[in-house]
Amino acid sequence: MNSISFSLNGNENIALCDLLKLVSLCNSGGQAKMMIADGQVLRNGVVETRKTAKIRAGEKIEFNQTVISIL
Repeated sequence: MNSISFSLNGNENIALCDLLKLVSLCNSGGQAKMMIADGQVLRNGVVETRKTAKIRAGEKIEFNQTVISIL
């Protein structure tokens, strides 16, 4: 399983669909939204289907055999 660290750089949160696009796991925000709606994304080990769920520091996102650690 691959691992990515993502720093919020002073922002309090980021929308889940934007995160997947920014770390290049999805080609577009639309593709990210489809993957999230299909239940392919885990947030802290639980399926997350809210496309614009606010992701905060300390959380872990899993998608397509990649773990994103939010710093």
